[in-house]
Amino acid sequence: MTNSSKVKEEQKKELCHPVDREICSASPMPMFVINKELKIVYANPEAYETLETNNENVVGKLFSSFFSSVPAPIVAHYKEVMETGKTMEDETLMNANEKKIIHVELLLKKSTISPNAYLYFKDVTELKEKERKDHLNVHLLSNIFQNASEGIVLFDIEGNINDVNHAFSLQVGLDKDEITKRNISSFIPKNAHYRVDKIKELISQNKKARGEIPIKKSQSISIVEFTTSPYVHHKLHMAILRDVTEKRQMEIQLKRNEELFKGLFEEAIDAIVLWDQDGRVLKANSSALKIFECTLSELLSKKIRDFVYPLESQKFDLVMEQLYRSGAVRDEVLFLMPNNQLKHLEFTSKLHSVDGYNMTIFRNVSERYQMEKELRESEERFRKIFEGSLDGLLLTNHNYVVVDANPEVSNIIKLDKDQLIGKDVREILNIEPGEEAYDDYLHQLKEEGQATFLKALTSSRDRIQYVELSSKYNLLSNLNLTIIRDITDQIEMQEQLRKSDTLSVVGELAAGIAHEIRNPMTALKGFIQLLENSVGEDHEMYFNVITSEFQRIESIITEFLVLAKPQAIQYQETNLIRIMKDTVELLSAQAVMHNVQYAERYQEDLPTIVAEPNQLKQVFINVIKNAIEVMSDGGVISISIGETEDGLIHIEIKDQGGGISKDKIKKLGEPFYTTKERGTGLGLMVSFKIIKEHKGSVQVESIVGQGTVFHIYLPKS
Repeated sequence: MTNSSKVKEEQKKELCHPVDREICSASPMPMFVINKELKIVYANPEAYETLETNNENVVGKLFSSFFSSVPAPIVAHYKEVMETGKTMEDETLMNANEKKIIHVELLLKKSTISPNAYLYFKDVTELKEKERKDHLNVHLLSNIFQNASEGIVLFDIEGNINDVNHAFSLQVGLDKDEITKRNISSFIPKNAHYRVDKIKELISQNKKARGEIPIKKSQSISIVEFTTSPYVHHKLHMAILRDVTEKRQMEIQLKRNEELFKGLFEEAIDAIVLWDQDGRVLKANSSALKIFECTLSELLSKKIRDFVYPLESQKFDLVMEQLYRSGAVRDEVLFLMPNNQLKHLEFTSKLHSVDGYNMTIFRNVSERYQMEKELRESEERFRKIFEGSLDGLLLTNHNYVVVDANPEVSNIIKLDKDQLIGKDVREILNIEPGEEAYDDYLHQLKEEGQATFLKALTSSRDRIQYVELSSKYNLLSNLNLTIIRDITDQIEMQEQLRKSDTLSVVGELAAGIAHEIRNPMTALKGFIQLLENSVGEDHEMYFNVITSEFQRIESIITEFLVLAKPQAIQYQETNLIRIMKDTVELLSAQAVMHNVQYAERYQEDLPTIVAEPNQLKQVFINVIKNAIEVMSDGGVISISIGETEDGLIHIEIKDQGGGISKDKIKKLGEPFYTTKERGTGLGLMVSFKIIKEHKGSVQVESIVGQGTVFHIYLPKS
């Protein structure tokens, strides 16, 4: 030791009272002597050993440096105790070295012979660790006991119950307090008490017992697996009980299911085949033998793939790949049987389905496949007929909502298929609710299975379109079939035939009337002339009236004769404008009498036409004369002649009369139909006939209260 070290050692010794040093050295416990400055002035060897350090790292240091792991308020309390001279015992943590912390019991005590204080400490780290582990084990065991899913019972050798966990309380349906008052035998049916005696015998021999035993539970009996351990705590024995009632029931059910499976396997109508991972058949039922047309020994010697039709091999391989990916698959494949018979088999396969083996269920769908093929062909034929029909076809449900429609329906009623599907027939055909004819049609359709309905539709050009519906009720799959036909041309043709028949009758009648009237007319005219010459001028007015009326009768007879027989017509190059001007001039006097003016507009260089001038003049006279007569309050008759873009000559005659309603316009030209009080209707009928013979057409427009326009179209020469 150097001189300086010796000096320091001596100085430290001087700080510690000799008696304190002796007490410290003699102490069997690790001990520090601490001065008023709270520095360590002496430590015994036991302290160095406990702290695993030496004198240089202890003496002269503040005692608090060994308590850095302790909260500061506690260390401050230690200082306060030493300063006041009190005595204190405590358990705390102490820094043994830079890396080690120990658990210590300490004693702070004031020295009786000096101002120093004594700090005794004892390393109880191992003891505390053991206590912590014991506490943890007790806590763990307590948790296991209370939270275990199996019932646990602690009982003595006589079977008296000392404690049970919550799981056992649930097993027997009683509270813990009630259970601990009873003997374990009270939970066992009498016919099983011999098992309890056997368990007691084994426990008395310090042996474990295990097995199954019934226990009573309120109004039922459960089966439990039990394991007993002797002398687990203070002469108490432990039994662990697991409720296996459901397990046993499941085993019974499983056994029944196995028997059922065997029965189903053998008696199943569908073919069932079990096979291994290589595809080799391991087991097959009788239905499988029938489908595959072979014996069991023949089938067991083959793989399923051996029966696949060669052209279907690629498809079968893809199906098997899907099976191995997803674990189950359902598909159809064509199989070739040993007798060269082809069969379409529908199959469902599942991996590891029975005892680890793969299972496939086959069903022969050859007949269904053929039926489906025929059905598809039938549907294709139906679709071709349906789509290609010249008549419009509608399929409706029993609520008369359209389910399907062919293209011809769209052509007839000018609506796209998308606008038809899902709509009621009433909505499509604009049938008003409660329309009697349609209600009768529906009633007849339901009662008799078929019915017909005629509906008149108005087109965008105010043209009447006639649509006929012919329906069959419940023709297929709760659907009604309706045939839609556009019979407008047929109706118009019938109307023309009717008019033609009427005209023929009128012609015959006219010829007879003209013949019968003209004979007496000749005599009457002669006698009138004789009377006129003999009577003189006094009754001239009367004779003028009689003569005028005779002329009117002759004009009517002339019109009758036009209807009665064809006239000798001489067609020639005709100037329409000149004929129109002559007609206007001819009727100008009558126009003046009715306060009517003319507004004429003629196209220059108008082409001539080939026509019979007198007949056209008769047409113009009839139309203009009618126009004058309908304008009782006067007005203007507009007359224009020009050439249209499509190469026709257009004659337009417009009046400012009262107009004609749409329903009356349709009847113009019919015999004896007229809007005038004294008219016969023959004038327009003759006019329409003349224009038709000249290969022209007549169109009439009219607005009630505003007037009427006659459009006459004639072809150019």
